[in-house]
Amino acid sequence: MGKNINKEAVKAYKYIQKGGVILYPTDTVWGLGCDATNCVAVEKIYSIKKRNMKTPMLSLVKNHSMIQSFSDTQPNIINDVLDGLIEPTTVIYPKGKNLCKHILSEDKSIGFRIPNNKFCLELISLMNKPLVSTSANIHKEAFPNSFTEINNHILKQVDYVVNLPRYNWSTKPSSVIKIDEFGNYCKIR
Repeated sequence: MGKNINKEAVKAYKYIQKGGVILYPTDTVWGLGCDATNCVAVEKIYSIKKRNMKTPMLSLVKNHSMIQSFSDTQPNIINDVLDGLIEPTTVIYPKGKNLCKHILSEDKSIGFRIPNNKFCLELISLMNKPLVSTSANIHKEAFPNSFTEINNHILKQVDYVVNLPRYNWSTKPSSVIKIDEFGNYCKIR
């Protein structure tokens, strides 16, 4: 499985480098992804999902230091929040930076998650940038619980479909918590 993961990560990376959108398995649900710093690719995801561009999207990152590079959050706050998380959890940080503006919320906050998924971590390492991650569904439709439930429109619109089975994942989206610049947080989902 390790060789397949690496091969698929390299293939997906080549598409992402060219501004492409991929369909891939995450540690939660099947996702659409692209380079979080490439606004043209991000806009393509919004178009595929038929989603309003004022609705922010989260990004997957490989570690705490990548969060620091793409947000103005203090390292001690990042460590305090992330230490001890067990289930897949997206953390919304204040003041995202160096990212496509469309994935930020109106207050400039950004949602990041460190996935428990070898493929995602390998791909993010190759990119050395956050990977947009949004569920592979049309806006307002149900999340697909399996690859076979993914809408045909999405399958036809993406540039590459990662050829890996589901592994280490659930069939529900991540939990979401939001923190402020002082480290106070509240659970959103």
